[in-house]
Amino acid sequence: MQTVLEIGGQDSKIIILRNGIVTDFAMNTVCAAGTGSFLDQQASRLNIPIQEFGSLALKSTASIRIAGRCTVFAESDMIHKQQMGFRVEDIINGLCEALVRNYLNNVGKGKEILSPVLFQGGVAANQGIKAAFERSLNIDIQIPKHFNVMGAVGAAQLAKEEMGRGGKTKFKGLNITNLSYLTRSFECNSCSNLCEIVEVLENELAIGRWGSRCGRWDLADG
Repeated sequence: MQTVLEIGGQDSKIIILRNGIVTDFAMNTVCAAGTGSFLDQQASRLNIPIQEFGSLALKSTASIRIAGRCTVFAESDMIHKQQMGFRVEDIINGLCEALVRNYLNNVGKGKEILSPVLFQGGVAANQGIKAAFERSLNIDIQIPKHFNVMGAVGAAQLAKEEMGRGGKTKFKGLNITNLSYLTRSFECNSCSNLCEIVEVLENELAIGRWGSRCGRWDLADG
């Protein structure tokens, strides 16, 4: 594997590997225009189940360019294309191509994308996006069996390796969903920011806090 494309619900990444070693990496900025939430919003607006999005894109018979650099612009452009009488399948395919174009121009900018290419993340379930990548790159795209949880698999593998080296863990076990916990919030008046601190308690012991701008209320073991 030489290139990994990843698009999730809120972010997108590219990983460049050479001889089994990661040599380059990039991630999208705060904008979510090139992610799964972008597609989900448009599918909802078109009243189309997101599960059918990819198969409909494959039925397209005409190429339509949709502005994809911004969710607002994309939605406006799609409405305009609908008013012009373009088929829904062609609009959806145009949206898939816009997402791929946005990804390659931003996340993949300046990267050498070589085969074999792996596509992972939840959006890999969308056959329309896969097809758009293959057209744009002129490369066959491979989708792994567990494409939607590859990040979790990688994290588990790293944890396993760390434990094998004698590392320690704070893992609470698989029954963590049955643990009893409480949440509460309070306002810090140590300065003019007046931050609202949210706290998670387990057996009256704080196990998590967030909301502090200065870190005053961060837990020592972070």
